[in-house]
Amino acid sequence: MAQKKEFLHNRKAVTFLDLFAGAGGISEGFMQSYTDDKYYDFVLASDINENCELTHRVRYNKMLGLDTEFLCQDIMEDSFLPNLLAKIGDKKIDVVTGGPSCQSFSLAGRRKKLDKRDDLFEHYLKVIKALRPKYFVMENVKGILTKDGGRIKERILHEIRSIVDETKMDQLYSFLDSVFKGSVSPTLFSVINDQLHALTSKDPEAFENSLFDSLNQQVHDLTRTIPYDVSKSDADVATVRHGLLLLCMKKKRAAIRKEVIQLKTSAHIDNDSFVDAFNSIIETISDAEILEKTIKSLESIAHQYGCQERADILVESLDILTMTVDEIVDYVYDHLANDTAKTQFEAMMTKIRLYNIDEPIVVLSSNYGVAQNRERVLFIGCRHDQKQIKEIPFTVPSDEKVKVYEALWDLDMIGNGETVDKYKKVKPIKKYEKALTRRAVQGLPTNEGKLFSEWSKEGRLAHRFQFDIDPFYVRTMDDLNHPERYQFMELFNHQTSDQNSTVKERLSIIAKHGDYDEAKAELTAKGLDSKKRNYVVLDPEGQSPTVCTMPDDFIHYAAYRPTTVREMARLQSFDDTFVFQGKRQTGGNKRQQEIPQYTLVGNAVPPLMARAIGNTILEAIKLKK
Repeated sequence: MAQKKEFLHNRKAVTFLDLFAGAGGISEGFMQSYTDDKYYDFVLASDINENCELTHRVRYNKMLGLDTEFLCQDIMEDSFLPNLLAKIGDKKIDVVTGGPSCQSFSLAGRRKKLDKRDDLFEHYLKVIKALRPKYFVMENVKGILTKDGGRIKERILHEIRSIVDETKMDQLYSFLDSVFKGSVSPTLFSVINDQLHALTSKDPEAFENSLFDSLNQQVHDLTRTIPYDVSKSDADVATVRHGLLLLCMKKKRAAIRKEVIQLKTSAHIDNDSFVDAFNSIIETISDAEILEKTIKSLESIAHQYGCQERADILVESLDILTMTVDEIVDYVYDHLANDTAKTQFEAMMTKIRLYNIDEPIVVLSSNYGVAQNRERVLFIGCRHDQKQIKEIPFTVPSDEKVKVYEALWDLDMIGNGETVDKYKKVKPIKKYEKALTRRAVQGLPTNEGKLFSEWSKEGRLAHRFQFDIDPFYVRTMDDLNHPERYQFMELFNHQTSDQNSTVKERLSIIAKHGDYDEAKAELTAKGLDSKKRNYVVLDPEGQSPTVCTMPDDFIHYAAYRPTTVREMARLQSFDDTFVFQGKRQTGGNKRQQEIPQYTLVGNAVPPLMARAIGNTILEAIKLKK
């Protein structure tokens, strides 16, 4: 048992699981988090990739001696949730974390329209609905706030606010019947009632059938105002009938959409002659597209045959059919007759909604002791019996942030095409030496603290753990089952590629100019042009840009070479004892399947930022006595 008894004494465990765990940036930060009376019990992690599991098992099962489970499965598979629940058993989960894969949301590269990963948050929320944790944290890139004109963000917020306590829904139905009923027509009231039941009932089929019958009757009543022969042949009438059928076939459309997006993703369809046609299929069967075409035809019918009132009610009914619970709640609120009813309704909904959330929180990693300006967005859902979290307090003043030189200076003892597995004495560069600052673990300057490099070498888990086994590296999951294949060393993941003279000269020129664009003229003149879109020369006295997954994105400020996996991990705030397993790097589409070390590092949440998030939750969470 690697956990220290004195640390656990008088502290209560807060259980958590980490979905889309990747290498374990959030997991690592939460394991570092603690208060005087609470700490995190790491129950389970999950990801789709085996190398994520391998890195996890070495770190948490072998080195730290935890019995944390790992579920290596696609969250979109139907069996994922049952398998997750089976692994958890009878444990109650207090906190769920996770960052649904977000490449199509990212501002760093070309956005892919209708990517499979855009729907992953819905599957994440299925887990939340099943587990009902006290808090959940859904992390993503800042690009999600502006994707699709902000509609993705609003969709996520609506879905979170639509998670309700089914045991209290009778209060809502009673309110609708006694207060709201006279605010809309009987037809619309019936549609609202059936749609709410269909969205929240454990057996929604009867309500879905009732809803369809009601809408079908509305179409029938509408067509009675139209000459019989026209109603049988008119394209607008046919569009309304078929649009209704399509809207009611939501599950079938969702299944088709899922299959098409899966096929598109598997075949890497993007930026080619197929992409528009595939996207057209998906868009054609979407709620929005069907609703738009149906409403357009209804407006045409109303104009021609003088049935505007019936058409308007049907339009509103179809709109309600595509609403979430939260959107229906907004609809009801807007139609209430007076402020007293609205106040009563709001108070009731705070008890019925399972989670409170205002707006997503934007965090910047350098505010939390990380030598990197990495912006992330947090959707933090707070169960209605818990304190709402609206910010993650900074741990470092804006003028005292950790600098790149502090993070990397002692690792600059490696040459071209070398692997270094032991620390060596490195003399600081005189003009940057003043950047070396003693700090507390999360970056606050203090004379009693340690250098960032010292924290990285010694680790940030010593308050809680002593290793069951020293850090080691293995290449495959099979190697993990054979201790004789474990590779023990002092320093891990510190290897450079063997670059030819052309590449070395190119990087040296870019580093000399300090900016890729400014270096292009000289590169062209010397025949050293590159097709690469961007190089960034690290600023030793500032913070790095967002660490990405490509090893040659960054040029070392003094060595004029790409950064190593260990240097990138330092910029992310991973301890040196955190060993990234498997292949160091792979090319092309293999990075998607194999998840090499550089990708593990680049995709991770910085542990020190995760630690701040974890501490904020621990300070707020209320546990049963």
